[in-house]
Amino acid sequence: MNSRTWILMAVSLGIIVLFFVLREHWAHALGIAPYILLLACPLMHLFHGGHGGHDHRDGA
Repeated sequence: MNSRTWILMAVSLGIIVLFFVLREHWAHALGIAPYILLLACPLMHLFHGGHGGHDHRDGA
């Protein structure tokens, strides 16, 4: 098997495990959802460069 097959198998297994973990602990997952949303903005600024993307131009 090539590496792409192994990656696909690992991702599929991860999605299945995530589904079962979330199914059992849905109330806890929803409890941290607002904090994940609040954390998303600083992480976007850190990794993406902030508001407006990378197309900043001076002048008209």
